Amino acid sequence: MARYILVTGASTGIGAETARLLAEGNVVFVHYNASRDAAEQTGAEVQSRGGTAHLVQADLATEAGCDALYSLVSILTNRLDVLVNNAGGLIERQSLAELEWSLMERVFALNVFSAMMMTRLCLPLLERGHDPCIVNISSIAARHGAPTATIYGAAKGAIDSLTRGMAGELAPRIRVNAVAPGVIETPFHDKVSTPERMREFAGRTPLGRNGQAIHIARAIEFLIDNDFVTGETIDVNGGLFMR
Repeated sequence: MARYILVTGASTGIGAETARLLAEGNVVFVHYNASRDAAEQTGAEVQSRGGTAHLVQADLATEAGCDALYSLVSILTNRLDVLVNNAGGLIERQSLAELEWSLMERVFALNVFSAMMMTRLCLPLLERGHDPCIVNISSIAARHGAPTATIYGAAKGAIDSLTRGMAGELAPRIRVNAVAPGVIETPFHDKVSTPERMREFAGRTPLGRNGQAIHIARAIEFLIDNDFVTGETIDVNGGLFMR
């Protein structure tokens, strides 16, 4: 049976890799905000791997954008089997001495409020799904506190708590889990991490390298397929954080 899958932030990076990995035999809604060309490339790759791709555009940092995305998806399907709340971003680095209220709002809107709102809006579709599940994207920043990205780390900590709360509230019908990536070499870091910083991250990682988007996509796939896991956040970081 084909799965109906919505991946937010799917034009590049982890979202795009997840859409490609889950493509075969499935219907994938490839969400993007501004990167139309990249989203079209992802959609073409979903099609080439035996899936059906629908490109859907919206700014999930706003309530209106979340409403718009839900409206687009609900026109195309009356059910969802998987929701991957991947849209997010650090936006910019700021020290605590520089911290601005507007940045706090923007970071939480993009990383936390979007996941909350898209989950709430998509519940009717998920409730009609086959073994429905939600996968949220947290971050190693929630573990380390992320100096110069403290607000981002706090937002991803909220995602961990949100995941547990959703899992308890939506059980037994809908499973909810999260993946916390370590340092992953994607366009996410292009604006916020210099090549020197990326090499430093790799040097501090026990496996001696940064991760790739496929490492996270495979963890997402595991959480979708394993129907006895809920309320968990899986760390995928090369040993940069160990429990």
